[in-house]
Amino acid sequence: MRVQLLALLASSLAALGSARSPASALAKDRIEKRDWAYDAHTIDQPWQLENLQTGIIQILMKKFDGLGVVLENRYYGKSFPYNTTTTDELRFLTTGQTIADNKYFRQHVKFPGIDADLSSPDTPWVMYGGSLAGSQVAFTMKMYNEIFAGGIGSSATITTASPRIISIIDKMDALIESGNTAAIQKLKDIFGLGSLSSLGDFASTIAFPLGGPLTYPTGTWQEINWHFCSNITNPSPPAAHLDIDTALSTHSHGEPWTGLGNYAAYIKNVILPFCTTGRINSTDYGCFSTQNTTFYADPTNSNTRSYLYSTCTEIAAYQTAPRTGPSLISRVLTVDYNQGWCNESFPPGTYTRIPPLPEIEYNNVYGASNMRVKNLAFIDGAADVWLDQCYHSTLLDGVRVSSDDHPSYLIVDGGHVWDGEGIGDVDKEPQFMREAHLWEMRTVERFLERWRGKKRG
Repeated sequence: MRVQLLALLASSLAALGSARSPASALAKDRIEKRDWAYDAHTIDQPWQLENLQTGIIQILMKKFDGLGVVLENRYYGKSFPYNTTTTDELRFLTTGQTIADNKYFRQHVKFPGIDADLSSPDTPWVMYGGSLAGSQVAFTMKMYNEIFAGGIGSSATITTASPRIISIIDKMDALIESGNTAAIQKLKDIFGLGSLSSLGDFASTIAFPLGGPLTYPTGTWQEINWHFCSNITNPSPPAAHLDIDTALSTHSHGEPWTGLGNYAAYIKNVILPFCTTGRINSTDYGCFSTQNTTFYADPTNSNTRSYLYSTCTEIAAYQTAPRTGPSLISRVLTVDYNQGWCNESFPPGTYTRIPPLPEIEYNNVYGASNMRVKNLAFIDGAADVWLDQCYHSTLLDGVRVSSDDHPSYLIVDGGHVWDGEGIGDVDKEPQFMREAHLWEMRTVERFLERWRGKKRG
């Protein structure tokens, strides 16, 4: 039995339904040995198609002689239903409507040159998605389980630390709270961010290596944050870094800010070069200010603006410091700081307005961390900094136990959606990734066995 594989990527999901946006899809038919684009439009970000070409979708296509399809979400890429994205025009961008798109596609799909009845109730479709798209795979399986043979949610965000860094942050926040403007300016200068006018922007910028769902210029947040941590904890730093550790000691009762020099050097060497214009206190691409109402209010269509809207209305996942206890990021990073972008970007419209805070109950209604859906598999990375929003969250009591009904897999040392990628030959992959891909093959095989049994019965 040929399986049809529906790949939903972080910004690549079905774009059909009530908003009547154009649908973009790229499909690959292994048997016919051909690639082709389904017009309306082709997808405009080729890097998103890697899992169709060499990654998990290609792996499963090869195993099951299947047809792979990558779909684009409404309000992403070429799938905008309007020429701009005002608050009113974005009102159709909801989780509920997005997963309904997946149902619509499943029941109506046709491709030129393919004679098979792909929309037949007897045709097995298996979904795969990573990160945000992984959660939408899970939600689709929750709501429309009977029409899909199965689904795999990779690093699916279904629910909405270093002592040395914590010590630096504690001293930093005490300094900020003191209101000593000269000392605060010196602190910003140490990081090369002296021109930043907003303390929130300063705190956000030096937190980039630790993460921010909306703004982070490097892959460190989702892939290689240990490079940052190993720099901060370097026990034998250069002498110049050690000198910086004591530069603000007069403001901490003579106690050195151990690791501050390493921290500042990392920001200067890794983060600051992304601001190629050198205008640190601007919203130029790669720079670090968020204080630009005109910039945020611009309704020009973009993937970033669509993701921000979903964040402001349903997802949240703001980067904020805990109210009490130790923190890796400054306590000036509050909900209000993050929500400010929402209010500037999406003023009240004629027909709708964004909520005062994201209404996370719209996503949690599908089950959140307690989600159990037949033929829905979860695969996560143990080193993923998103992990606590995923199925294998460390915040939950007990250990997740995989079963035939509720399969799950945790990749040792794995990062965010690492299973989505491949090198074209599973046998040549590192063992920890090879085992993950072999598990996914076995899981899809069980999906298909059940599908065949259901259709026979």
